[in-house]
Amino acid sequence: MLRHGLITAVFNCMIASALTIAGGGSWAAHMVYSLAIGTASWLFIDGGRLLITGHREALWPKWPWGPLLVVAGVTFGFLTGNLIGDAWSGAPAFDFLDLRGHKLATGVTVTIIAGAGICFLFYSLGKSKYMQSQIELAQRNATEARLKLLETQLEPHMLFNTLANLRVLITVDPPRAVAMLDRLNSYLRMTLSGSRALSHPLSAEFDRLGDYLELMSVRMGERLRYTLDLPDDLRDTPVPPLLLQPLVENSIRHGLEPQVEGGEIAVRARREAGELVIEVSDTGVGLDAAPQPSEGGGFGLEQVRERLATVYGEQGRLSLAPAPTGGGTRVTLNLPLPA
Repeated sequence: MLRHGLITAVFNCMIASALTIAGGGSWAAHMVYSLAIGTASWLFIDGGRLLITGHREALWPKWPWGPLLVVAGVTFGFLTGNLIGDAWSGAPAFDFLDLRGHKLATGVTVTIIAGAGICFLFYSLGKSKYMQSQIELAQRNATEARLKLLETQLEPHMLFNTLANLRVLITVDPPRAVAMLDRLNSYLRMTLSGSRALSHPLSAEFDRLGDYLELMSVRMGERLRYTLDLPDDLRDTPVPPLLLQPLVENSIRHGLEPQVEGGEIAVRARREAGELVIEVSDTGVGLDAAPQPSEGGGFGLEQVRERLATVYGEQGRLSLAPAPTGGGTRVTLNLPLPA
C-alpha cells in the first residue's frame, strides 16, 4: 500500500508539471490540487480494497466491487482534493463546480484518466505478483511431490534387498535373522516417523544411517566396519531424507560384498569453501571391478543425483572417483549451506 502511495505521489507530480507547461498557472497550485486529489483517491481505493478482500492473498475485489470501488474512490478524491486545494488557495468552497469556463471539465477529465490509468497499473502489478506467487507455489508443490516419489522409489529398493538377505539368514542362522529383523523394525520405525518431512537435520540422517549400517552388520558380521564423522556445528544443517543411505548401500553391495574379507565404509561431513561436503568412501573392489550400472549398480547414484537436482539445482553436485588410498571408491556430495 505504501508503494502504491509513493507511485501515486510521483504520478501526481508529473501531472502537475504537465498542467503547468500546457496551461500555465502556478506550479505550486497545480501540485497541491494534484497531490490532494491523488492522495484522497489512493487512500479510499487502497483502504477499501483491503477492507473488502479481508487482507486475503488476492488483494483486489472481484466484479462488480472492483470497478465500483474505483468509481467511488475517484469521485471521493476529486471532491475532497478540490476542497483541500480551494482551501489552500483561498478560493470559495466548491468553486471547482462552476460550469463557466473549462475548469470543471478539465479537472474531471484529468482525474478520470489519471485515476483509471493508475488503478489499472496497480491492478496489473498486483495480478502479476499474485500469479507469480501461484506459479512459485505450484513449483514448490511439484518439487515436494517429486521428492516424495523419489523417496518411495528408494525405500522399496533397500527393503527388498534386506528382505532377500533376511530370507537366507532364516534358514542358515536363525538368531542372527531375529537380530536383523529387530534392526529392520527399528530402521523402518524411524523412517516412517520422518517420511512426512521434506528435509531433516543432518544428525537425523546420520542416525538413520547408523541404524542401517548396524542392520547390515548383523548380516555381514566382522566383514563390515564403518565410521560416521559428523562435526557438531553441522548437526542441524537441513538435508533431504534418505540422501546418504543409497550411497552406503551401493558401497556395501558393489564394493565390500564382492571381497571375501569385506572392508570399511567411512561417512564424513565437513564445511569447505562455504559448502557442505559429505564423503562416502569404502575400501572395496573399486570402480573397475564393481558391476556396471546395467547390472543394478547405478540405481542409487542416479536417484541421489536426481534428488540433488530437484532440491538444489546446479548448486548440488555428486562426484564419483577412486578412493585416494587403499583402493575402493569415494562418492562426494557438495551441497549449499543455508544462509
